[in-house]
Amino acid sequence: MKQSTNDLNAVTASSTASKLKNLRGLDLFRTLSWAAAVATVLLLGWIVLEIATQAIPSIKAFGLHFIFNAQWNPNTEQYGVLAFVVGTAVSSLLALLMALPLGIAIAILLSENFLPLSLRQTLRFVVELLAAIPSVVYGLWGITVVVPIVQHLGQGLAKYLGFIPLFRGPAFGNSLLTASLVLALMVLPTISAISRTALVNVPKTLREGAYALGATRWEALFGIILPAAGPAIVAATILGFGRALGETMAVAMIIGNSPRLTFSLLSPAGTLASLLANQFAEAEGLQVSALMYAALLLMLLTLMVNIAGRLILKRTEQAAATHIR
Repeated sequence: MKQSTNDLNAVTASSTASKLKNLRGLDLFRTLSWAAAVATVLLLGWIVLEIATQAIPSIKAFGLHFIFNAQWNPNTEQYGVLAFVVGTAVSSLLALLMALPLGIAIAILLSENFLPLSLRQTLRFVVELLAAIPSVVYGLWGITVVVPIVQHLGQGLAKYLGFIPLFRGPAFGNSLLTASLVLALMVLPTISAISRTALVNVPKTLREGAYALGATRWEALFGIILPAAGPAIVAATILGFGRALGETMAVAMIIGNSPRLTFSLLSPAGTLASLLANQFAEAEGLQVSALMYAALLLMLLTLMVNIAGRLILKRTEQAAATHIR
């Protein structure tokens, strides 16, 4: 009896020690997680503080006029980023307009059994491989392939549709349209991959319920499955738009890097990211501060896009939940 009691006490002590060890492990993991989170926030704050500090001379010199002025001339120390803000917004939005429907179509093709499984897996691998290609390679491809095509087609567009401001000539190969086309290809893998995953993860019961009510395949797809995957598709769109806003190397190689304000898709333009990449290495004096001001604006623009995206995502989730009910 005494032996069995001792054995029970030993087992209890071993179990208690094991639980304490697990608790220590959890506490250590929790501590490391908090440390990593705090370090990330502090690092981000440090980056913003450094950029804002170096931008102070330019902020004092130009104020908000810096945002609404379209003149960028280092020789006369006149700086304004309106042309670059417009170029950033137009190129990113146009790229998103081209990539979003194509990305959703690819996601539908790869998530449904329209094609044999082996072919779908091959296409999925090819699409996802596009995300691994360095941006400089996209830029070189744009120079050798897209620029001649846009210049050739742009001449016809300027000739017959030149009365429309978006297609006003003369047509250049290095233009806003060229940058938008390359950006669309660059954000396509993000949109299609996340959208496909969302479509695949929609519960099968929703599809089966739609079929049970007499819906056709396309009615179930567009009436039930796509709305259910809507929040994830919105998230993919936000991520794609964010990448388009911040893309630097490929855009700098093909957009023309013009400081002129233009609304023609066939004319050279510039973006905030390409401005920083092209001029920071040789900048000095007030120009460095102006570039830091532009970098601060780019960060604020990205932050505004993320906030707006979160609000849209929240509404989409609510609408999807209501639709499913």
